[in-house]
Amino acid sequence: MTAEEALNQLKEGNSRYVKGDIKHPHTDIQRRDELTGGQHPFAVILSCADSRVVPELLFDQGLGDLFVIRVAGNVAKDKVIGSIEYAIKFLNSKLIVVMGHENCGAVSASLSNADPGGHIGAIIEKIKPAVYMSKRMPGDHLTNAIKVNAQLVSEELKDSKPILQDAVRSSGVKIVSAYYNLGRGEVEFMD
Repeated sequence: MTAEEALNQLKEGNSRYVKGDIKHPHTDIQRRDELTGGQHPFAVILSCADSRVVPELLFDQGLGDLFVIRVAGNVAKDKVIGSIEYAIKFLNSKLIVVMGHENCGAVSASLSNADPGGHIGAIIEKIKPAVYMSKRMPGDHLTNAIKVNAQLVSEELKDSKPILQDAVRSSGVKIVSAYYNLGRGEVEFMD
């Protein structure tokens, strides 16, 4: 499946989810049995760990369809990037989606200068550039920061050497950013 075909499949699945016309594909015993021999997810989704953001549901996909990595604020550090590289190099996925979402708590925490303590600070430090870049943008600061954060992570992945950068340049891999509206259930692709 090409990156464009994968993106279209995600858009179609999200459209079904928004309308409440969910198919729940690839969730039967036969599919489970098929996957014991290996996986071939058509897309990689880097999303927030927020319990309201479940890519398999909001894209109406099933077992083995998506390679999902969830981390607060959908930030990318070495282990996350390594997981994405694995899906591209060994599972032949052609699409990577970096998806922020409405009212993201990690981005919201990044808007203040308060020290959250513990390891949360490492997440906030990754999000701070988006907070600064979106400060003067018209509209809601939190929403803008969430969208800019997803776009920055997307760009970071495109520049990640050697595997992802090479895959984008020569293997038909596409990396896009997206924003999930919790209330409507709609995913807006920003690239």
